[in-house]
Amino acid sequence: MENPNIRHILRVGSRGSQLALWQARHIATRLNQAGIETQIEIIKTSGDKLPTVALTKAGGKGLFIKELEEALLAGTIDLAVHSLKDMPTELPEALTIAAIPEREDPRDAILGSRLEDLRPGARLGTSSGRRRAQLLALRPDLEIRDVRGNIDTRIRKLKAGEYDAIVLAAAGLRRLHLEAEIAQIFSPSEICPAAGQGALAIETRLDNPATRICAQLDHVPTRCAVTCERTILHELGAGCHLPVGAFAEITNKRLRATALIISPDGSRRVKTSAEGPAHDPEELGRQLARDLLAQGGRDLLLQGE
Repeated sequence: MENPNIRHILRVGSRGSQLALWQARHIATRLNQAGIETQIEIIKTSGDKLPTVALTKAGGKGLFIKELEEALLAGTIDLAVHSLKDMPTELPEALTIAAIPEREDPRDAILGSRLEDLRPGARLGTSSGRRRAQLLALRPDLEIRDVRGNIDTRIRKLKAGEYDAIVLAAAGLRRLHLEAEIAQIFSPSEICPAAGQGALAIETRLDNPATRICAQLDHVPTRCAVTCERTILHELGAGCHLPVGAFAEITNKRLRATALIISPDGSRRVKTSAEGPAHDPEELGRQLARDLLAQGGRDLLLQGE
């Protein structure tokens, strides 16, 4: 990475949760190592102001980035650090994803008990329609309940007995050194992750020098994989709260991807896999989206709305 002679102080926008601050500090540290000074600005988002409302009723995960994007557009911050899976596939015209660093574990994890060990009727907590549907497909006998709050809050609710188990992204647990809480990690073939899960996005304004500076943190294989996943979501016209899974990875210089659409109750699904050249992730994403729709995926998307 270049070490510029010009002195930069970049204002890094972040939500105030423990995980969001970890992510912002991680990016700030990477920039510091390149000789860039940073300061973190905490911004409360709409999602933080509605801690008990289900995401599907509140307007989806885009609620977690709205105020951060407004701060970018207003010029009060230079970059915002997001969980990529929370970002809509279309950005405001003046903004861009300047960098996507190397991805953490993209899989989902269950805490409290292994899935197979839960008793019939056990209460399993998740705020994700995608997870809910796939869990019901595996265990239709469970009672799936909404759970909101940051990771610590959800774990407290689990330990207080409000739930018998909860499902979270493995990446967040690893970043906060909470791996010991994990009872089981689901392979992507068991529960297909959300598009972009485990990856961070550094969002900037196109005309801000931070765009060029942050581009040094981009990890090409990760960007390739998540671009394919987000293309699938975009082509399906699906929001990030609908029951759609997409996972891609580079293997032997080829991009391999799997995508699914599942009904909210888990009883019906369409799933497809394909591979293609790593240099054209958008085309592979478009192909997978076409395949899903051709198999009847459009009706399942309508059920999830």
